[in-house]
Amino acid sequence: MNKLIIKNGRVINPATGLDSYLDILIEDDIVIKMDKTINLDEKDMDIIDAKNCIVSPGLIDIHVHFRDPGFTYKEDILSGAKSAAAGGYTTVLLMANTNPKIDSVESLQYVQEKAKDAVINVLQESALTRDFKDELVDMEALHDAGAVGFTNDGVAVMNTSVLRQAMIKAKELDTIIALHEEDNKLIALHGINEGEISDSLGLNGAPRVSEDVMVARDCMLALETGATIDIQHISSKNAVDMVEYAKSKGANVIAEVTPHHFTLTEDAVLKHASLAKMNPPLRTYEDRERLIKGLEDGTIDIIATDHAPHSSEEKTVEFAKAPSGIIGLETALSLTITELVRKNRLSLSQALSKLTSNPSKFYKLNKGDISEGKIADICIFNPDEKYIVDKFYSKSSNSPFIGQKLFGKVKYTICSGKIVYSD
Repeated sequence: MNKLIIKNGRVINPATGLDSYLDILIEDDIVIKMDKTINLDEKDMDIIDAKNCIVSPGLIDIHVHFRDPGFTYKEDILSGAKSAAAGGYTTVLLMANTNPKIDSVESLQYVQEKAKDAVINVLQESALTRDFKDELVDMEALHDAGAVGFTNDGVAVMNTSVLRQAMIKAKELDTIIALHEEDNKLIALHGINEGEISDSLGLNGAPRVSEDVMVARDCMLALETGATIDIQHISSKNAVDMVEYAKSKGANVIAEVTPHHFTLTEDAVLKHASLAKMNPPLRTYEDRERLIKGLEDGTIDIIATDHAPHSSEEKTVEFAKAPSGIIGLETALSLTITELVRKNRLSLSQALSKLTSNPSKFYKLNKGDISEGKIADICIFNPDEKYIVDKFYSKSSNSPFIGQKLFGKVKYTICSGKIVYSD
């Protein structure tokens, strides 16, 4: 039997409201005991001194791209898992826009088999439609095979009738549909907000309304069908208002926001060029402020990275030709602490709820909880330790945060009772 004891840490467990200095005893993969002081014969166990650190549930990211199969020069399941572990994550949910798409039981099983060798829990969402076109996948078969949700992330579902059918089926299966909300017909150039910055660069961009119309439609479909939907990487102030309205009417709508959307604005394009290109784009100060207020008031439930690796060769081209997206797993916790907690927008417990217990609850993962008898998935970090972002465990390094000083250093990540990352 493997034993591990964590001593002297401040345990914050949003799932139960716990915030206390406790020792934690782990045997094999289970939290066996939590108490003010645990004294045991220490000869046959590993000890972690968590002095000055927060001990939280392992972080959960419901929105990542590991590019496997098809684009493994950017990332693969094993390298992505190591990147996640370095960021404090113990569970991630993969998107389906690989090559081929994850739209069959066979392609799902490929990921599940490879994920067995990952250092953390790697789960897969299924595509909603076959090859992201208009034919629904066999939702029941994929759900039964272990798909934790359905999404065509990267591409909006434009066929309203097909999406309504999917929501009816998702309601029946008690599963979730995650939605990329951009109407391409309203977008001249992806990756940059249509506004002052795009005008100054002589570019036509992606207007706010391209997101707003999709969010409005899908919130009303969710209200009518009773399905649970996840508005992915929300970026528009109006979209946040619509999610708030839909919730007030009883719709089962949740929303996720990325650290880059609550940290940066469209001005970042002038400094970082294609490293600030993403879908949906970085928008205005007013949009960013509404996103943060949405986190504060509970309209936005989850912080998710949309970890999107690309090679340096792909990103170092003119803006219009570069792919959208940045990596995010290794900076997400630090950006949350630096931009939200230290600026008194969220408490540590509130912030951690959006990184642990909320994603677990909405995706029915039975994780994100440090309690006796639970699986020992744990993140230990020092919220006051400052560091400079300089290197990554990811295969890719497409991040606008390189060189930035951030607070909140991950010291250990423990998954199923094993130390899978240490600083």
